[in-house]
Amino acid sequence: MPGLKLPAATRGDARRVLYVYGDDSAAVIDGNDVADGVGYAQTSPGTTVVETDDSSARLLLLQAVPIGEPVAQHGPFVMNTREEIVETYDDYQRTQFGGWPWDRTDVVHPKSETRFARHTDGRLERPEPQAF
Repeated sequence: MPGLKLPAATRGDARRVLYVYGDDSAAVIDGNDVADGVGYAQTSPGTTVVETDDSSARLLLLQAVPIGEPVAQHGPFVMNTREEIVETYDDYQRTQFGGWPWDRTDVVHPKSETRFARHTDGRLERPEPQAF
């Protein structure tokens, strides 16, 4: 079973989450089975051992240190308090955060446009067509 070891985080208060994705991928993360689509394993900031049956398995590692502040979230907005969320919605509805240069509030691509990602370097990436 192929595997890897993630070294310990440099800060002991770091939090880690590993997401498993890919076609029917699965992994064993610190001894816990995690299947594709099921999601993630929250791990300690120490050394993390990951084993997979399949070399096509993909993992997304998220690691951060808690900010030590309250968090309020609603829709796309994250602030510290509910009052700040309400103020943010008011600001957005009034100004669209300083102005929106288009004549619509939603970004809409033509129906003929296939899925794509435009990278910061200007490169355009399209997924390979899939047969169903």
